Amino acid sequence: MLPTKPHTATCHTMLSCDICGETVTSEPDMKAHLLIVHTENEVICPFCKLSGVNYEEMCFHIETAHFEQNALGRNFERVSTVQYETSDHKKDNTLQCVMEVNSSIHSACASNPKSSAQSLPNDSALKHEAFSSENLTESRKFLKSRVKHSNITEIKGSIYETVYSPPECPFCGKIEAHSQDMETHVKIKHASLLDIPLQDCDQPLYDCPICGLTCANYHILQEHVDLHLEESSFQQGMDKVQCSADLELAHQLQQEEDRKRSEESRQEIEEFQKLQRQYGLDNSGGYKQQQLRNMEIEVNRGRMHPSEFHRRKADMMEALAVGIDDGKTRTSGIIEALHRYYQNAASDVRHVWLSTAVDHFHSSLGDKGWGCGYRNFQMLLSSLLQNDAYDDCLKGMSVPCIPKIQSMIEDAWKEGFDPQGASQFNNRLQGTKAWIGACEVYTLLTSLRVKCRIVDFHKSTGPLGTHPRLFEWILNYYSSEREGSPKVVCTYKPPIYLQHQGHSRTVVGIEERKNRTLCLLIFDPGCSSREMQKLLKQDIEASSLKQLRKSVGNLKHKQYQILAAEGALSPEEKVARRQASQVFTAEKIP
Repeated sequence: MLPTKPHTATCHTMLSCDICGETVTSEPDMKAHLLIVHTENEVICPFCKLSGVNYEEMCFHIETAHFEQNALGRNFERVSTVQYETSDHKKDNTLQCVMEVNSSIHSACASNPKSSAQSLPNDSALKHEAFSSENLTESRKFLKSRVKHSNITEIKGSIYETVYSPPECPFCGKIEAHSQDMETHVKIKHASLLDIPLQDCDQPLYDCPICGLTCANYHILQEHVDLHLEESSFQQGMDKVQCSADLELAHQLQQEEDRKRSEESRQEIEEFQKLQRQYGLDNSGGYKQQQLRNMEIEVNRGRMHPSEFHRRKADMMEALAVGIDDGKTRTSGIIEALHRYYQNAASDVRHVWLSTAVDHFHSSLGDKGWGCGYRNFQMLLSSLLQNDAYDDCLKGMSVPCIPKIQSMIEDAWKEGFDPQGASQFNNRLQGTKAWIGACEVYTLLTSLRVKCRIVDFHKSTGPLGTHPRLFEWILNYYSSEREGSPKVVCTYKPPIYLQHQGHSRTVVGIEERKNRTLCLLIFDPGCSSREMQKLLKQDIEASSLKQLRKSVGNLKHKQYQILAAEGALSPEEKVARRQASQVFTAEKIP
């Protein structure tokens, strides 16, 4: 059977193949076409080389399996639209274009030689056979109706190029001349992206050194590794930001700590300088410098005549040269005056015990504010020099001036007495206004072979911060038996050096009132000679003794130290005391 039908054109009769739509001019040509195209050759897919199916199944396969070439139907519609919009006097050109389109489309399905490609499963292809055949038939009828009833204008460009434009790679944009080349390119170059294993290809694979991912080529590997590096760089940047914040916080904390330390150091220096000034260790000069400076102030204020200034300056220089006190602050005979007073008056006193003769020394312009320790030593030494028990160790001595006392203490340190105390003063007292206390007086007296002891009343022993144990100790020092003794007792006991925070005084006796209360009799170096000389009158007023009397309620400092002389030391005992002073200890009560 010859499945042909006539096709009428404007100039001559054309025959069209019902299988592929090919048009020929004669019946012999149609037979040759059927024999060559549809009998000897099979219909083969131009993209994947599928064969073994009929023409309609192949059309359906191309439209569904190769979607990138699925512009076939859309181009049919474009051709129809162009035909519909053209003028009537171009019908011959339109018919020729339609035939070219049909020939091009069906040639794509029938022109390839037979190959060994795998065939499409029959059940999948036949499932849509009716639908595909119906669509293809309708498309042909639609074109024929447009040819008969429309005026066709000139079509610019090639319909073949519109339907079969060169394929472009959707991954890298590369353009290939044929679809088979494009498919091969995609399978080889972008196999990892398509998740399709390479077949029959010797191209090397590349493993990521960071995560181990296999890449098809070097460029993909490089891009992949760059992503790793960017992520690592970002993380490092975040780490740097965090590290920078931590460093900033650490820097702020360190600055705060340094500021606190600097402030503490500044306060310590200020406190130390304050203590240095308070205790005369600020290198502002000693007794001589202060004496001259204060006398100049007195002259400037009109309280001292210039001639008096020069006379007193000369006396001071002479006294400093010989090392003996000039006696201008000395008041003698007070103990004898007190003995007379208690014999004739003081009816409220039951008993009174007085030390041996003691001279009072008060502070002068040269030691005002810091010389109390030196003045109390002068008081104690003045009593020892009048006591026969100390003639052996103090023979030929006189009461020294303050600079001489400083020199004597330095000599005792050089002998090895109280090295810890010496270090506190840097082994230097001369030329300073350094305060001294009971320990320094103990060191000096021991170096002179005077036996003495220090007792530390380190805390209160009575109500309201009082120290009744201190009064009891002093009472026992002056008198061991109080019953049956006379009202006034002049003992052979030296006075007692009394030290407390910021000041020192000298205890010269103790009263026992009729109500059994005790009252100390104290010489204060802060009391002037004018006040002390009031006690030398024949008729001493009771109010004059007020500056001497100190009851239990008058002594409320936290701590008190007393130094009492108890005789003379032998040379051997002096050596033993010097050795014992390497670690200075004091008796504590309680």
